[in-house]
This record gives sequence, structure tokens and C-alpha cells, in this order.
Amino acid sequence: MKWRILTALVATVLLTAVAVGYTVLRAAPAPARDPGEAAPTLDGPGLLIRDTRTGLLAVQHPDGRRTPSTLPCARVYAAAGTGVCLLEGPGSYQLTVLDRELHRQSAIPLNGVPSRARVSASGRMVSWTVFVTGDSYNGGRFSTRSGILDTRGGTLVGNLEDFTVDGHDPAPDANVWGVTFTADDNRFYATLSADGHRSLMAGDFATRGLRTLKDNVECPSLSPDGTRLAYKRMLPDGGWRLTVLRLADLAETPLAETRGVDDQAAWLDDATVAYGLPHSGTGADVWTVPADGTGQPRLFARDAESPAALESPAGVG
Repeated sequence: MKWRILTALVATVLLTAVAVGYTVLRAAPAPARDPGEAAPTLDGPGLLIRDTRTGLLAVQHPDGRRTPSTLPCARVYAAAGTGVCLLEGPGSYQLTVLDRELHRQSAIPLNGVPSRARVSASGRMVSWTVFVTGDSYNGGRFSTRSGILDTRGGTLVGNLEDFTVDGHDPAPDANVWGVTFTADDNRFYATLSADGHRSLMAGDFATRGLRTLKDNVECPSLSPDGTRLAYKRMLPDGGWRLTVLRLADLAETPLAETRGVDDQAAWLDDATVAYGLPHSGTGADVWTVPADGTGQPRLFARDAESPAALESPAGVG
């Protein structure tokens, strides 16, 4: 993701201005495909990815085959038949909600450069994070904006910085990013940066509140069983170490991946964490590592990033 941050200033200048509150756009059909070309879907088994060679949303199948879509996305994710694509267009970006067949259901203009995306396990809630510039409290440097959309109820929160923090108004320099949802579609975890500290927050969508849990937790990702968070922990030298946090007692387990992972990891299952690592140019590969601190990293998908495990529909497979 670092290469994308470096181009954010240029891209942000080109963004189309959008009103505060974010207007939901009318749904549009998916782009046409070539006759005879197999279309990907969100039905598993498989791995949803962003193909870094083409910039397109794609599905990597268990046998290694890769089926591309026609959607240019900066970030992707999916769960329970709901997909999200942070869609890249000429000088603009959109959060695009997709159904199981990758038909566009709704879209929200994004005033910033896409960084993170998540869908709740039920497929109901979607979230996004973008890099922005020009905040007066940040001296014109980069900051973030994160939002959440309830795709069934239609409720939209365009900026989580408006949530209370431990019962009080947030600090002027508050930034929130890296949302991950719990099973109830209301609570979530995220990172909050304020007053020089980065903390893990427990969020409540209904009450619009954030509660501090632990320092030095970035880009959390909740395990399928809801008991652990994979995240990147900042090291004294400014790098990151992929780590798993046990929520019951906040015990930390550093994972066997020792390279700096600047990503919001994803769980392939309760035992395996997946993440993107950049290689030459603007490319990246998806790697996996055991979630218990044992083993070693394994290359999982070349020229790919933003992984999300796709499950078979109920009763299939």
C-alpha cells in the first residue's frame, strides 16, 4: 500500500468534490464482458483478490486458475455474497457494493485515495478507509476517513471521526481506520489515532461510540470465531510486525512473518492469516502464515493483494 500513498497527493487533486454526508448513487449494471468468457462470482471456494497486473477484481480458484472481472478496483473484499470494490475511475473513486454475481447494487463517491475495505460476516455491513489531505489539524499531511454503510437498512455514516471516544467528543486530530465487524453487525473494531497515540477501539454503530481497548494496534481483522484479532504492531524502528491479539485477555502472539506488513490482514480460516506484500513496481503477492505463531510464511497468490476467502453457498460443496 505504500506506493499508493506516495501518489495520493496527485490523485486527491484530481478527485471530484463530494458533499459532506456522501450521496448514494443509483445502482448501475456491471460492465459487459466478452462473449464466451466465464464471469467470476462470489461463490467459493476460492479467493477474491485485486489482480495487481491489471488492477481488476478477480477470483483465484483452488486449482490456481484466475478469473478476472471487468471492475478496476483499488481494494476489494467480500462475505456472504456481498462484495465491495473501491472502484477506480478517471480521476475519481467510488465505494461500489456488489451482489453475488458482481452486479452493482449501490455506489458512494469517495473523497480520497482508497486504502481499506471490509464486509461483515453476514454481508450486511460494509466499511471503507481512504487517505485524504488538507486537514487543518494535520498541517496538510495525510489523514484518513472511514465510513460504514448498512446495505439493508440504508443507514450511512460517512465519517467515524464523529463518534464519541470513551464517552467524550473526539480529539481534533482524531483519525479512524481499519474497520473489522463482529458477528452481530453492530459492534466493530478499528484503529484510532489521536494525541500521538494509536489505539485499538471497540465501536458501537447504534450508539455512535468508540471505546479504548489497547495501545499500538493498527488495522485489526477479526478471526472467524470472533476470539482474536490479527493486526500490525508498530516496532521501535517504525516498521510493523504482524501479530495476533487474544481478546479474552489481550495476550499478543507475534507471527512468523518478520517482514514489515503494511496491510489489513484477512483470515482464510481460524488457523491462517493472509496479507499482501509488495514486490517490484506497483505489484504485490498474497502470503499466508499460521495464526498461532508457528510455521513460516507461504506464498499463496502471485501478483495479487486485498485477499478475501470465498465460501461455497449453503448446501454446495
